Amino acid sequence: MSIFGDKSLVYLTPTDTTIGFISQDAAQLSRIKERPPNKHYIKAIPSLQKLRSFTRVPLMHHNLIRRAQRTTFIVPDGNSFRIIKHTPHAHLIGKLDWAYTTSANLSGQRYDETFARNEADVVVRFPIKADDKEASKIVRLNNIRAKRIR
Repeated sequence: MSIFGDKSLVYLTPTDTTIGFISQDAAQLSRIKERPPNKHYIKAIPSLQKLRSFTRVPLMHHNLIRRAQRTTFIVPDGNSFRIIKHTPHAHLIGKLDWAYTTSANLSGQRYDETFARNEADVVVRFPIKADDKEASKIVRLNNIRAKRIR
């Protein structure tokens, strides 16, 4: 079995914005981060086509989403997603098909490399560019408009 076949694995990896944990198991991420299980995680998705299997996005926002880079979108049901493209991280997300993504730290704490390595099942390495460390923009979508939050 490939390491991409086990849905409960937690990967420590440079993401498109920071160093983070990714997994298809939100309960595992909540346990590691000591975060309430009812909080939503950002879903990293490889394409707009894949997004359609998770949620419906109003047609008026498709071009915004297609052109966006390092942007997290929140839809009316409270779920959020980011389409990952043109980065080494995009290749990993494509292999997994999709994944929940979060920063690699305890909830509310700063990044600690020892903690992150100890909690991850798989450590993924590839070069990080200096400009890859900025936080993503956050945009809330509804049927009428898109409002930038961060």
